Amino acid sequence: MEASEKPQLPLDPGGGSGPVVRALEDRLVIERMEVIDELAARVVRDQAAQKRAPAETVRKAIEIGTRVIESEGTAANIDFVNAKFQEHMARLATELSSQLESGSEELAERISTAFGADRSDSVQQQIREMLIKANEYQRTELVRLFNAEEGTNPLSDFKTAVTAKVGEAVQRSERQSEALREQVAALQTEIARLSERTAADQRIAEAEEAGTRKGRSFEDLVHGELESLAESHDDAAHHVGDTSSEAGGKMGDTVIEVGACSGPAQATIVFEAKNRKLSKNDAWAELNGAMQERDAAYAVLVVAGEDKVPSGLSELTEYQGNKMIVVLDREEPDPLALRLVYRYVRARTLAATAGSFEVDAAGVRAATEEAQSKLKTVNRIRKSLTNITTSADRAREDVDGMVADVEKCLVRVESLIEVAEEDK
Repeated sequence: MEASEKPQLPLDPGGGSGPVVRALEDRLVIERMEVIDELAARVVRDQAAQKRAPAETVRKAIEIGTRVIESEGTAANIDFVNAKFQEHMARLATELSSQLESGSEELAERISTAFGADRSDSVQQQIREMLIKANEYQRTELVRLFNAEEGTNPLSDFKTAVTAKVGEAVQRSERQSEALREQVAALQTEIARLSERTAADQRIAEAEEAGTRKGRSFEDLVHGELESLAESHDDAAHHVGDTSSEAGGKMGDTVIEVGACSGPAQATIVFEAKNRKLSKNDAWAELNGAMQERDAAYAVLVVAGEDKVPSGLSELTEYQGNKMIVVLDREEPDPLALRLVYRYVRARTLAATAGSFEVDAAGVRAATEEAQSKLKTVNRIRKSLTNITTSADRAREDVDGMVADVEKCLVRVESLIEVAEEDK
């Protein structure tokens, strides 16, 4: 086998147990070498912690160092050229001075040959080309070194670490964005549900205001009070708001059959409950229609507040001999007025149907007129209670006294009717 023609580095002199470095073609063989350098030792340890073999790290360090040394050699060559140039220039300057003094034409030719600006082989041009080539080589090597993907790039670890951190940040941001999107979706669902509920509540409120569901609730409230009053007088109370009459209509909400719990009904009273304000004409139409459809002798309009009493009409006032209006506050229901009106109307209808037996008509008329007068007085005092701030207890005592007087009048009417029935 022929020996390699490439120059080889001779063996280190001395041999023995010392370090040995051999350059074989494109390889270096290093034996028993110890490098004392704190930075190099730390880099090898750090790379080993990142799962890179120490030998690989040392190899990369030698490769990078070799390129740096080579770059420094290029710079040294430039410095050498510059030094030689200065030395040459000094020598030429000396010769120039000598030649100028002697006036030799040969000197002018030599200067023109060596430093002519238009000659491609002049000293200036050669130096310029050498500098351009050296600078270009350094720039190319640096660009290649810092763009290298393998470990020769001194910024490789930094780029890897930054890339990893950016990737982690992107993944974390994506997870947070996904969690945020889920929260937003949940909030949107909740908002939609609340919106639907709010819209439903609004529709219910509008329906109630229009007299649909709210009116029905007030209707139930009125019927409950009337049913309690009817039981105490042996009367029968029927909730007929959803029941058609024989004529096919549904006017009237509660029908009272007077005395129906102890015998045949002696009279019929119809109550119409309204949670909205009617006009005067509409009120008469409602009451007359209810009496006609329910075959009643008397009709009472029960409204949910004083603001719902038909314009031009008053509560606790008898109209046309068979109609009356009474207020039962929906928010704070006080059945006192309704109880007095119930007993008054009951007595009036019984007196009107007592033609088949003898009754003290004058006494009944006087008692009912007195009761109606007292009802108006009670109503006036009750209204005044909402506007006074002093003497409230006295006013309430007056009201209680008036209520007692009304009840006495109604007892007189009822007793006169009962006596007439017993004598029948």
